[in-house]
This record gives sequence, structure tokens and C-alpha cells, in this order.
Amino acid sequence: MSEETEVVVVGAGQAGVAISEHLGAHGVPHIVLERHRIAERWRSERWDSLVANGPAWHDRFPGLEFSDVDPRVHSDAFASKDQIADYFVTYAEKIGAPIRCGVEVTSVRKHTGRPGFRVETSEGSIDARFVVAATGPFQRPVIPPIVPDGAVPVQIHSSAYRNPEQLPEGAVLVVGAGSSGVQIADELRRSGRRVLLSVGPHDRPAREYRGRDFCWWLGVLGRWDAETPPQGAEHVTIAVSGARGGHTVDFRALAADGIELVGLTTSYDGGVLRFAPDLATNIALGDAKYLELLRAADEYVERNGLDLPEEPAAHVLGPDPAGVADPRLELDLAGAGVTSIVWATGFATDYSWLEVDAFDEHGRPDQRRGVSSEPGVYFLGLPWLSRRGSSFIWGVWHDARYVADHITTQRGYLAYGAGDRPGATPTAWKN
Repeated sequence: MSEETEVVVVGAGQAGVAISEHLGAHGVPHIVLERHRIAERWRSERWDSLVANGPAWHDRFPGLEFSDVDPRVHSDAFASKDQIADYFVTYAEKIGAPIRCGVEVTSVRKHTGRPGFRVETSEGSIDARFVVAATGPFQRPVIPPIVPDGAVPVQIHSSAYRNPEQLPEGAVLVVGAGSSGVQIADELRRSGRRVLLSVGPHDRPAREYRGRDFCWWLGVLGRWDAETPPQGAEHVTIAVSGARGGHTVDFRALAADGIELVGLTTSYDGGVLRFAPDLATNIALGDAKYLELLRAADEYVERNGLDLPEEPAAHVLGPDPAGVADPRLELDLAGAGVTSIVWATGFATDYSWLEVDAFDEHGRPDQRRGVSSEPGVYFLGLPWLSRRGSSFIWGVWHDARYVADHITTQRGYLAYGAGDRPGATPTAWKN
């Protein structure tokens, strides 16, 4: 089968649903293709107990609140992964998004001698004037090639972790101290496991300070709108948690609860895993970012005369755990009884299906605010697409509005002279 449409959107997660709403509002014919179910990664590529890292009042689209997350119970309640997936299904139904599930896009190629693209799918081909890659940043789990297969009974990526019962008896090493790593390590320790946590560079904001969630503070301080990350911090992870009602990630508290902290995982040889001597530095840098945000919040309160309770205790960090000053640099995996390694080491994008000139020399999308270097191709859902908030649910919605506006404008240019009389407003601009 072959058909035509103006826009093909690839992916029906939060980015795909968002762009569908804005395209629909402009009256732009489009199709959203999803190889699984709507918001599938929230359902099948997250652990059982995961909740959103932002409160439900903040991490949502403007047009719909979470109906099953009651802010009267806790003003900063956090939606579970299944509630988030259900939210996007409901939202797609609300806006009448033309989503086709179970359809995989196998290739996108530019037409020769005419505008647009040929989109090949598992159910036939589609000719489209524009293509939006809304597959997001979590496409291919990354496990560094450090520990060979068979060195421990189980090595899995955090996207394959579900619960402690999934892993064999024995100690667990969790590599990566962003939001996923610290939450999984904490859950494993609470289940009675011996847990080691490999801590790299990170940012750890206060979950709540002076009665306000950190999402609120980043908003009023204008930090969600930062267009580029600080130099050298392009890939620094954020350690924040909505688990158990939300709490500040504190590596001192994790150590006090029995989690052994080690530095960055660097190499493996003969059954022995080695760690960098950077644990104290990584924790100190995270502390500095934490305290800087508190000071900025205090200055904002004073400058605006807000009646928010002071929290001097939040500025007191306490002594470093013994293992920070004299960290472990080597670990005999068998001797320590480590039977599982969970790699919370992030993801890479996979645009092998997108066979167009829209990437830089490193294979990364060459784009500005989602508009790529290949006319007619757009990206959505990527970190720092336009600003710090771009990979968050609400940030995706605003980025999608910009992309939809750009597509609408381009339709107007393409319509000029193609049926519109000279000097008239092109039909596409009237939508």
C-alpha cells in the first residue's frame, strides 16, 4: 500500500503526542507512527516502582491534569510510570491524534527531483512533505565495554531492571549515580542486598526547599530556560528522586543506609574491577551545585519578600563517609559476592532509519530548536533541544509548538505559486 500525507511523525511517546496536538490545531494533515503502543517505553522499559522525577502538577501538558494523582494528599505528588503511560493514551484520545500503533518505520529517504520524503514502513510506504523524528533520547541502552560477558552471572542495563527479585542472590554493583542509578541502588539495599554504587559526576538539586519543589525553583529562577548547559556539563546526570513521596538524593544518607560508594568504574582485569580515585571530587562538586541552588533560592526569597520558612539545616552537609576519604579502588567481584551489575549508564540515539543529511560529523542531529539541517526534517524530545527543560514532559510540549509553527510557515512558502494567485495569502498560511 502507498499513501500521501503532509507530515509523518515517527514515535508516539510524549513528543509524538505533543506535536500531533499542535499540528492538529494548525489543521495540518499528519500521521503518527508507533511500532509498539503509545508511550511504550514508560510501560516496558522502566522498573516496577518508578515514578516521575517531577511532581504531577509540573510534569504534564497544559491541556490535561493527572486525574488519578491527588494533590490533596500531597501537593507535590508524583505519578507512577503506568499513570504516565495512561495519561498519554488519554491525551491522544482527547485531541484525536491520528496514531497508528504496531507500525514500524524502516527507512526515510528524500525524494529526487521533488519536495518531500518516502517513508517505508512495515505496512507499506507513505509520501510525506515533512518528517518529525519524535523517538526521543532513550533509544539504545548503553553498556560500556568494561566487564566481559560471563564475569558475573547477570549484567543488565537499567532499562531491563524491574525489581530486586529479578536478580540472583548476592551483592549488586550499580554503575551510574543519576536518577535511575541512585533509585535502583536504594531499592536494592532496602530489599536486604549488599549494594555498591559507582558515582560519577552529577548534579543533585534539593527535592524540596523552603516549601517548594526544585522544579518550582528552577522555574522562578529562570533556569529551565537556559539554552545551553554549562561548559563541561553537557552530559552530567541529575540525581533527583520522586520515590517514596520525593526526597533529596544525599550520598551521605545512602552510605549511612549501608550502600558502599565507589568512584567512576574504569576497567576490569582478571576478575577485578577498578574504580577511579574521584569519589570525593564527584561528591564535592555535586554538593557545590546543591548549595549554589539553595543560595540562589534564598536570594530570590529576600529580593521578592516572600513568606517562605527558612531552612538553615539544609545548608549543613555533615561529614563525608569514611569510604569517601579513603575510597575502594579495586573490587574482586567473586570475592565480594557480586552476582549482578546494573548499568545505569544512559542511552544513545538510533537514527539508522533516517537516511537523510541531518547529522553532524559525530552522527548527532544537526538541528536548532528541532529544525534540522535537512529541510523538511525535524527532531523532538532530545535533551537541550531548545533549553534545559526540553526533555521534560512540559518542555517537549513547548518545543513541539515551535516545530509545528515552523512546519506551518514552510507549508505557506511551498504553497506559493502552486495554485494561489500572485499576491494572495497562500492557503497553508490561513490555517
